[in-house]
Amino acid sequence: MNVVASARELLTQAKSAIREAQADEVQPRLDEDGVVWLDVREADEYEQGAIPGALHLPRGHLEFQVEGRIPDKSAPVVVYCAGGVRSAFAAKTMADLGYTDVVSLVGGFNRWKDEGRPWKTPETLTPEQRNRYQRHLLVSEVGEEGQLKLLDSRVLLLGAGGLGSPAALYLAAAGVGTIGIIDMDVVDASNLQRQILHSMDRIGERKVDSAKKTLTALNPDVDVVTYDVRLGADNILDIIDGYDLIVDGTDNFPTRYLVNDASLLKRIPVIHGSIFRFEGQATVFDPYNGPCYRCMIPEPPPAELAPSCAEAGVLGVLPGIIGSIQAVEAIKMLLRIGDPLVGRLLAYDALEESFRTFKVRRDPQCPACGENAAPIVIAEYDDLCMPHALASSGTTPA
Repeated sequence: MNVVASARELLTQAKSAIREAQADEVQPRLDEDGVVWLDVREADEYEQGAIPGALHLPRGHLEFQVEGRIPDKSAPVVVYCAGGVRSAFAAKTMADLGYTDVVSLVGGFNRWKDEGRPWKTPETLTPEQRNRYQRHLLVSEVGEEGQLKLLDSRVLLLGAGGLGSPAALYLAAAGVGTIGIIDMDVVDASNLQRQILHSMDRIGERKVDSAKKTLTALNPDVDVVTYDVRLGADNILDIIDGYDLIVDGTDNFPTRYLVNDASLLKRIPVIHGSIFRFEGQATVFDPYNGPCYRCMIPEPPPAELAPSCAEAGVLGVLPGIIGSIQAVEAIKMLLRIGDPLVGRLLAYDALEESFRTFKVRRDPQCPACGENAAPIVIAEYDDLCMPHALASSGTTPA
């Protein structure tokens, strides 16, 4: 005859197989690096208050998501619920999954709060946002914490053209909270073959205005900040200040070198993309953690070897591919996940339908980011794009 254990017996068995800890024991570890505080209550409980810095993962999702959310099974984990019951079962489950240093908080959050210990009301998604971003929430590398980080992020797009269009659309759809767009052009019929932010009824409109209409219609969570100006030495530092990332869709060498210098000064990563006929490239310049644009291209090639898209043409779908890759790299950098294209150049050939990756190393002698580089001077570049001497500006660089 099979005897079915009662809930109390199951709890007793779980507690006999785990370690429990009083609040006095674990509170000193609240700010300790590497310690994971895991809240296994339901979403409505968590929204009313939680231990600061806790990772929220409801008990019902634990078995299928905890390994993605806490990949290091040797990391110390303090798991808690409302009163200490669900956390005991959670600790037992984690032990069964191979976690080696898990304790269940005795009395749970209710006792913790009643005793006057640190807690706060966490920032959470609205029901509408949970529905909009639910596919992100299912991805352990993003989840609610990552989605909130995206909503709090600021990305500046240089250009609302071929590369800026797909990058902007996917970043807005992903919920990047603030998207800045700089472009001083107007929508032309010849743009519509590839610049998918715009449409026939917007011909003649300022591109930044057209882009803002499209992006805010796509996602009202996004604040679109427009700069209908020429990007130059006189305004670049002010414009890029405060942004987490720059997505570079520019198409001329003087601007690219100017962006490179300004990003080094402000230490803002640049997601670079370029296109030509049937070929495209993408990479990430992370200031002083990898090569910069001048490490990769010390000086621009002769004009006859590098015609613009306006001169040589471009397959309309190509910027969609490269711009989408830029959006992926931006999200990876914002969330600090995966292996971004830092120190690697991704080259795409549409005719061959091939991708190749090339190493790009930081140049110790780089005049912009090298060990002995002179202070960076922000000034307009001519066609040679050589670094400016400090004396040429008459001022101390920012």
